[in-house]
Amino acid sequence: MDARILLDHGEGGAASARLVREVFLAHLGAPAVLEDAAVVEGGARLALTTDSFVVRPRFFPGGDVGKLAVCGTVNDLAVMGAVPRYLTCGFILEEGLPVADLERVVASMAAAAREAGVSIVAGDTKVVGHGEVDGLFVNTSGVGFVPAGRALSAGACRPGDAILVSGPVGDHGTAVMLAREGFGLETDLVSDCQPLADLAAALLAAAPGTRCMRDPTRGGLATTMLELCEASRVGMAIREPAIPVRRQVRAACDLLGLDPLFVACEGRLIAVVPPAEAGAALAALQAHPRGSGAAHIGAVGAGPARLVLETALGGRRPLVALEGAQLPRIC
Repeated sequence: MDARILLDHGEGGAASARLVREVFLAHLGAPAVLEDAAVVEGGARLALTTDSFVVRPRFFPGGDVGKLAVCGTVNDLAVMGAVPRYLTCGFILEEGLPVADLERVVASMAAAAREAGVSIVAGDTKVVGHGEVDGLFVNTSGVGFVPAGRALSAGACRPGDAILVSGPVGDHGTAVMLAREGFGLETDLVSDCQPLADLAAALLAAAPGTRCMRDPTRGGLATTMLELCEASRVGMAIREPAIPVRRQVRAACDLLGLDPLFVACEGRLIAVVPPAEAGAALAALQAHPRGSGAAHIGAVGAGPARLVLETALGGRRPLVALEGAQLPRIC
């Protein structure tokens, strides 16, 4: 393990995995499979999740840190097959933060919660000295209810399964990057930040045998799929021409030497479904306003646990977890 915390430890790649494995899981205990939320028994089956949001800038095209906090937490519950119901929120505020900025963030959270159909039922605020935090950090925790008989898991993928994505990838990370750095580029690109519970429910109604769903946030599509490969001990192959990437995202990534497959999304889901249900699942996603750009991008194969990109030129390229950060502070 590294001697000191680095920015790379927060980016969802190889350094993040080491930190989780060698510090948190070593002391707190390791579940069989790491999921986006924990499902616990006790009368009702509850899904629980928590997350912290430190995006810079706090306001970006298509959203802000408040909307991001609500959508990110709701989506972690939704991809576990839960019906999100309740959120808590905690704010760490820097002395000198404009109250107008805080009010704008809180109003955005309220609007996002109404859109997602959840209630924010508890919260906490701490104020720290100037320079002790970058303006405003938000933590949210969420609770949802998992219907009886539903059990999605990153460890459930099987050879032959179809891999779907609900829309173009890389929008969020690219929009935030351009808002923060500029680079002299003019674009109408906005973040894909949106709640996905209703989209996930439509998918599960059409494809009840769905193995798992994930939202590809930090580390993007490729990192999330590498986690699925590892959890299920399977190989996966995705087809580059089939993966939806917006023209603006591809152009910005090409210019800056980034790979859009490793750029974060905040309003997309990946689904792994049995081959017999792939057509129905894709149709359900495409029929929904939040999934109109959905695509069937690949398939699960036998082990070993690795991810291969079938390129537009007919080659095959292994995708591996990034050691460092492509884009810091995007969620």
